[in-house]
Amino acid sequence: MKKILIFMITIICLITITGCQKKELDYSIRFGLLPAESAIPIIVAKEQGFYEEEGVDVELISFNSPNDRNVAVQAGEIDAIIADIMTSLTFHEAGFDMKITSDINEDFKLLTSPNSGIENFQELNGKSVSIVPNFVLEYIMDEMARENNIEYETVVIPSFTARFEALLADQIHGVIFTEPQASLLVSQGANLLASSKEYDIKAGTLLFDNKILQEHPDEVKAFYKAYNKAIEYINTTDSDEYSEKLSEYGFPEAIKDYLKSGIEYTKAQKITQESFDSVLEWTKSKGLIENSYTFEEVSDFSYIE
Repeated sequence: MKKILIFMITIICLITITGCQKKELDYSIRFGLLPAESAIPIIVAKEQGFYEEEGVDVELISFNSPNDRNVAVQAGEIDAIIADIMTSLTFHEAGFDMKITSDINEDFKLLTSPNSGIENFQELNGKSVSIVPNFVLEYIMDEMARENNIEYETVVIPSFTARFEALLADQIHGVIFTEPQASLLVSQGANLLASSKEYDIKAGTLLFDNKILQEHPDEVKAFYKAYNKAIEYINTTDSDEYSEKLSEYGFPEAIKDYLKSGIEYTKAQKITQESFDSVLEWTKSKGLIENSYTFEEVSDFSYIE
């Protein structure tokens, strides 16, 4: 009888310890991605099992354009996305409470076409640049143009692939791309003119539906723990160990070379009041919103603390 009692106590202890080690959460986060550098930690966390380790299920849904992604948000098909401050503001204006929960790892590059001969901003003055209006690409281009006192002609090409090909075919003079597409364009003859890091421009964010934040806070916190684990993994692991999987999410082969260039990723951080104020002013100037939202109304950084 004594042996049976000891056995039962042991089993109960093991169950208790196991329960403490891994908290089972009860909601699957549907996360919308674009094939850009900022998505890599989110993908790595999925492929390396970091979400599972933190007890949260995350479904990754790929999109080819910001417009398609936003339609999915409005249809209630996804809970969180990689986006930017202006997207959060325009969602709020339309009645969709998509909160900014952190920054992203980003560096947007301004490139000119191979045979354009454009090597500085003055030579780009009055020329055509392809961007996606009302999103972060236009904001970055506007900020660079303002700093260099130039104007440019907007050419709208929503598709990543079509925009890429248009630049290489000299159908447009300039384009803004994030990585790895930017490095791939340079390898095929495009000219690198400037980068958002060089100009200290930051506007990219992760957005979560406020309903998910309120109803499933533990899942969102678990998401960010896994995200930060992925950052540590990327910074300490040879990219050959994980870059192969990125092609399944729409990334070109060039991503492997880019990741080998010694990029250092940072864990999830808050965006600054200064960045928010700058984007808010720009978004209102474009007529995209009428209300002056406060930083606190559209952001919640408690899930990364």
